[in-house]
Amino acid sequence: MTERAQEVDVPTNDTDLCFLPATAQRELLRRRAISARELLRACLSRIEAVNPVVNAIVTMDITGAMTQAQAADDALARGEENGPLHGLVVAHKDLLPTKGMRTTFGSPLFRDFVPTEDAAVAARMRAAGAIHLGKTNVPEMGAGSHTFNPIFGATRNPYDTDKSAGGSSGGAAAALASGMVSLADGSDLGGSLRNPASFCNVVGLRSAPGRVSKAPLVTGWMTMSIVGAMGRTVADTALLQSVLAGFDPRDPLSLPGDGSEFAAIAASAPSTNLRTWRVGWSQTLGDLPVDPAVTGVLEREGKPVLAELRADVRDIEPDFEGAEFGFRTLRAWEMAQRYGDLYREHRDQLSENMVVNIEAGLDLTAGDIYDAYTARTRLHARMVDLFDGIDILATPTSLLPPFPVEWTWPREVAGVVQDDYLGWMRASWYVSATGLPCISVPCGFTADGLPVGIQFVGRALGETDLLRFALAFEHANPVWRQRPHAATGYSAKA
Repeated sequence: MTERAQEVDVPTNDTDLCFLPATAQRELLRRRAISARELLRACLSRIEAVNPVVNAIVTMDITGAMTQAQAADDALARGEENGPLHGLVVAHKDLLPTKGMRTTFGSPLFRDFVPTEDAAVAARMRAAGAIHLGKTNVPEMGAGSHTFNPIFGATRNPYDTDKSAGGSSGGAAAALASGMVSLADGSDLGGSLRNPASFCNVVGLRSAPGRVSKAPLVTGWMTMSIVGAMGRTVADTALLQSVLAGFDPRDPLSLPGDGSEFAAIAASAPSTNLRTWRVGWSQTLGDLPVDPAVTGVLEREGKPVLAELRADVRDIEPDFEGAEFGFRTLRAWEMAQRYGDLYREHRDQLSENMVVNIEAGLDLTAGDIYDAYTARTRLHARMVDLFDGIDILATPTSLLPPFPVEWTWPREVAGVVQDDYLGWMRASWYVSATGLPCISVPCGFTADGLPVGIQFVGRALGETDLLRFALAFEHANPVWRQRPHAATGYSAKA
């Protein structure tokens, strides 16, 4: 494997430091070219400048973060071994329990809730040396791919603050895109890592179920929802994934491994030749409506890049029969089981999205659940067969570009009416239903300057190949470098 060159110059100002990839920030920290305190102060300066507009970070512990940064600098000065995330500034999704730090789930019912233990993801990031700064905004209980809630309001898109940042990891994506943090975690059931990544010009990885521990758990056998990594670049995302991945006996679905394969990808040079890769190019994931602005970016900026890399690109439209019924049924059932008691006790304090989904789940029968699992199993089998002829499936991440922040959800896509708030997210949750790993990578911008991501889907348990492929695409098409400029405090370009 070729190692990635790590000759990084120290930026001349805090803004440029904040927008460096996390891998570059880490190298500067290891060389002691900057201190953890300097990086934290730079991030705090960015937050002060832009968070009042973007509203990505909703809870902060500045004193605690400064204490962590001082301890990190002191340990490095003593020559102690530092972890893979040493000194990097992170914020956690406000659905993720964090010991001693308010976790609201975007709900008034949990406005003042402070967990007494870390989720596995937070604990692993802490052990790896990350500086825990705060929490990122979410829709209530993560229901929906537009980030707004009654406590903190809406998160705005850094590229156009009149637009949505997506969700449910919208606060995480907006914070990364704005240079507020080095790395961020998120979760993904129906696209909550990928949709906001597409909307905010960052990277979101949905790994195989069990690759990243979801402990602590109440129900450990659900496979639709995962937790995972977001970054400004593919290498950054692989770096965080290397920390998050690894066997955890507390999670009954946990896969074996220690994450080292992802660390190797983060350190490797991208390939410049994909001639042995067969790419299935899907414009519509079977027959979904896609906004022409999205199709235009993918055809103009995505497909030619793959051709330049000499990949074997072939048009294909997979059969996603069963995805609709399987996903909707199992999602509603899971929400009813998880939040049924809240519904019975506090129905009037839950969002419309929550109420509709919980009620749909409460109406399900055992036969419905069996049929949904059967449909999803058949879908998975067809997708495995599809990958006998391809190595990567390329699709839109989202069916439309970022929409107005005042909307609760898009009522139509490409002239096709959407029946509910899940409809416009099908490009992501069709893939969720397959169980295959996937990633959203920045692809380009619409004529209005709005980000559009491309979704790459890999083989079952094939995250390493998926990341290598995405790394090559990103290197050939580095649109992640284009910084937001719509909000106060932003510079126009990298």
